[in-house]
Amino acid sequence: MPAHLARSVTSRLAPLARPPAALLAVLAGALLALAAGGRPATSKLAIELTDAETGAVLPGLVRARDASGKPLRLEPLLCRGKGLDAAAAISQWWVVPGRSTVEVPAGKVTVEAIAGLERELARLELDLTGREAAEARLALVRFRDPAAKGLRSANTHLHLSSLSREEAWRYLREIPKADGLDIVFLSYLERAGDDVGYVSNGFSAADLAELSKSGVLFGNGEEHRHNFGPQGEGYGHVMLLDILKLVQPVSIGPGIAKRGTDAPPLQKGIDEARRDGATTLWCHNDWGFEDVPNWLSGRLDAQNIFDGGEHGSYRESFYRLLDVGLRVPFSTGTDWFQYDFSRVYAPVAGPLTTKAWLRSLAAGRSFITNGPLLELEVGGRGVGSTVRLERPGKIHVVARAAGRTDFERIELVRSGKVVETAASRRAGGHFEAELRVDLEAREPCWLALRTPPPPVPGDPELQAAVPANELGKPLFAHTSPVYVEVAGKGVFDRAVAESLLQEMESNVKLIEEKAVFAGDHEREHVLAVHRTAMEVLRRRLREE
Repeated sequence: MPAHLARSVTSRLAPLARPPAALLAVLAGALLALAAGGRPATSKLAIELTDAETGAVLPGLVRARDASGKPLRLEPLLCRGKGLDAAAAISQWWVVPGRSTVEVPAGKVTVEAIAGLERELARLELDLTGREAAEARLALVRFRDPAAKGLRSANTHLHLSSLSREEAWRYLREIPKADGLDIVFLSYLERAGDDVGYVSNGFSAADLAELSKSGVLFGNGEEHRHNFGPQGEGYGHVMLLDILKLVQPVSIGPGIAKRGTDAPPLQKGIDEARRDGATTLWCHNDWGFEDVPNWLSGRLDAQNIFDGGEHGSYRESFYRLLDVGLRVPFSTGTDWFQYDFSRVYAPVAGPLTTKAWLRSLAAGRSFITNGPLLELEVGGRGVGSTVRLERPGKIHVVARAAGRTDFERIELVRSGKVVETAASRRAGGHFEAELRVDLEAREPCWLALRTPPPPVPGDPELQAAVPANELGKPLFAHTSPVYVEVAGKGVFDRAVAESLLQEMESNVKLIEEKAVFAGDHEREHVLAVHRTAMEVLRRRLREE
């Protein structure tokens, strides 16, 4: 034993009057020092993420593992899974807002880093044995640049709960930027008895302006909703974005507000918000009774899917609406916390503002993703466009995708059916796919591009598992449609229209059975929303 270590151990054993626990701690420390031969047990690791081309410092996410593969905690960095399951894959990642220093075991350590969706994962293996301090500089290669094409990303549905105000400020300053988001809509909502912990409700317009200095633009919103029972399906949930004032009541019905009646309908609040210039997005796939009526009346601007889970499918919340001739832009968000990379891209020319971005979304020029980046052109026109053919003929389709994680393939969807596919291939540290085809257009249709959809319980067409992204969530990506008219006619599927009509008739009966009204006026106000939409669809069926 080296002399200086012997003296140290002897001096630590001298005060035998110490309590046994303290003595054991001293012995443990001494033994660790002996085992390490005097080497440090931990190392201070300075982490810096940079752009591989320019060398500019980037915000992003890192995870680290020791020699056994065990994930390391990287305090004082912010855990990417803050507010979520500590055992989930997302909680292995930590936010690096800039050059940061953490303490890790002084042994073999592997560090991985990502930033946004358009950069490859970088990995660095270090041997920190005997080193009190070290540096991990990871250069991230960008394989796509959405911003160069004017594409800007947004999370259209976000709330935070059970955090202190200080924790919420840090969360909003660091995580959206590390994820590579351009816009976040932080939305207000109420649930009697629970909303005391909804910290995001306390952020004012001035707070959002201050947060926007972080490099991510923050907009406001409200989740206007009705449920039968605390979690039961009711009229549904609709996101009101860029509102001038809260629409009251924020939550409708005794099932969620624990007071009042099941009136008014959501449509009243939607109309109020639209008069103030707000943008309206239906939430949670096809959840709720008022989605179809409000789409048929032209009151909704976009459809959120997978904003709060993977329940439902594209067919239920998207395709059937398109099949009766509606124009339905696709959108998404994450509801409670940013539990995924979920976002919607839409192009903006000129300065980025929430209103400019929302106009682009409502025009249907969007695609949603939690990983793969999509491109689609039909007849030389982009997503959201209409291709008009005087007579049946061929249209040239170009479709591309690129992603950090292997998405397996891209699928070209025509009026709900996959008609062409192209497998992914590795390209350096990412994956790409491309499809070029001359497609026969004999009748009106809509066309969209997607990656394989996540499995949906109860849907026999969607049972196969799909790859997961780095946060452990099933990959998805889907464009809004390109609409193809032939000889002046657009899509209208009678069978789908009749099924939607039957659904609305069934919903009217459910409302009459479940709802509590103060009188006939309230009942008729709610039911008129559905009856008016049903007549719109019946008239369309008579005309076809």
